[in-house]
Amino acid sequence: MSPIFLPVVVLFPIFGGALIPVLPFKNRRQMMIYIESIVILNSLMALAVLLNRPEDEFVLLRFTSNLTLSFKLDGLGTVFAGLISALWPLATLYAFEYMKHEEHEKFFFMFYTITFGITMGIALAEDMVTMYCFYEMLTLVTVPLVLHTLTREAVLAGRTYLYYSLGGAAFAFIGVIFILVYGTTPNFVAGGVLDLEKIGSRTNLLLLIYVFCFLGFSMKAAMFPFSGWLPKAGVAPTPVTALLHAVAVVKAGAFATMRITYYSFGTEFLRGTWAQTAVMIPVIFTIVYGCSRALKETHLKRRLAWSTVSNLSYILFGVTLMSPLGLTGALTHMVCHAVIKICSFFCAGAVIVQSGNEYIYQLDGLGKKMPKVFVIFTISGMALMGVPGLPGFISKWTLVKAAIDSTHPLAVVGVAALLISALLTAIYMLTISVRAFCNKNSEVEPGMPPAEKKAAYEEVRDPGWMMLLPLVVFVAAMFVIGLHPQPLLDAFTQIASAIG
Repeated sequence: MSPIFLPVVVLFPIFGGALIPVLPFKNRRQMMIYIESIVILNSLMALAVLLNRPEDEFVLLRFTSNLTLSFKLDGLGTVFAGLISALWPLATLYAFEYMKHEEHEKFFFMFYTITFGITMGIALAEDMVTMYCFYEMLTLVTVPLVLHTLTREAVLAGRTYLYYSLGGAAFAFIGVIFILVYGTTPNFVAGGVLDLEKIGSRTNLLLLIYVFCFLGFSMKAAMFPFSGWLPKAGVAPTPVTALLHAVAVVKAGAFATMRITYYSFGTEFLRGTWAQTAVMIPVIFTIVYGCSRALKETHLKRRLAWSTVSNLSYILFGVTLMSPLGLTGALTHMVCHAVIKICSFFCAGAVIVQSGNEYIYQLDGLGKKMPKVFVIFTISGMALMGVPGLPGFISKWTLVKAAIDSTHPLAVVGVAALLISALLTAIYMLTISVRAFCNKNSEVEPGMPPAEKKAAYEEVRDPGWMMLLPLVVFVAAMFVIGLHPQPLLDAFTQIASAIG
């Protein structure tokens, strides 16, 4: 296939989304058809590109002889691009039902659709400069989504997200500069691109720059102590938080750490050094820290947000093992967690829309009124804790194998952190389901008269098909991946084997 399709799948949703506010739609249905058509068509084009991978790169802009805005598809990019393309059409369909009572829909869906294209730009970037440019653009187009409701909490959350993201990008930019100076090429190459002759006696300086770069990109992956922005961003509409927590933003941060570790600095240069230890320590701490905060949280979406903080560090743990099996585990958990967590967030959004309840103590008895949503939520909770037969078990098992195979002394501590996390996950996820199915009438509002409370409870029901269909697809995908994981594992192992 011609490489011209690489920029097409990036630019098509960007320009198509930008037109949404100015197009004269006669009604909401026309707008929905237009948006979903763009998203589905772009996903189909992306699928065609993934199945017929172009061998050559496509240079969109050339700044200097070695600084370009260019795209090329490799194995790692295939995983991220495929994940985005599979989830975005379903997320958009869900958003139609969720946003029907919200204001400024056109501007919401403009940024929502543009984000699709920019995330694809990160996945298909051929080099550090291109990835960094789209990484920065991802911040700029997602801030308006966090700010959408314009409440005081949304403004504060948007400001916090912006500060964290720009600060992280500044640290990451240091790594970009040093790769351009000390690398043989700015392009991503399996195994790394550092020129050891140029580095000479500056090894420790380059290791320090790697740590800065890793910390910078991991801000979007919400690694401690940079995790505070993610739960605050939960004030955004659920279609936004699902993308922030499951697909676009946080996975872009994790994806970027894979790129710099395995394709820029190189594991041969990093493995066994103090830099590996320096990045592994906060990663392992975040695994337990995120679960502990989730266990204490009483707000439904913020509990899921802290869960995301923990699970993103599963991915980063695989990255910091700096081995082919570690990368395999990281890729496996990136895909598995995306499917599980977007399903969990969409279930939470359905509960909030249908009942108006946002706190866990308000969910008592709602399982009888919304059985489909809570059954799916329970399955996603079991998948997240790592029950065999579901995808969370596959990814965690792969990460444990990679840690045991590692020679780094902290790897064993990482295994202990994964086990503790699994236990805490079981507690904070399943207690929600137990309250929903086993407890009596939901307390819609503290102090509400019994008659009003009962009337509000009786009106609660499962949502319409546009919300339910994505949930059913996600839970079906969980069973497919959990029961037949070998094709994915084989593909990820082949990608990881290239880094040596």
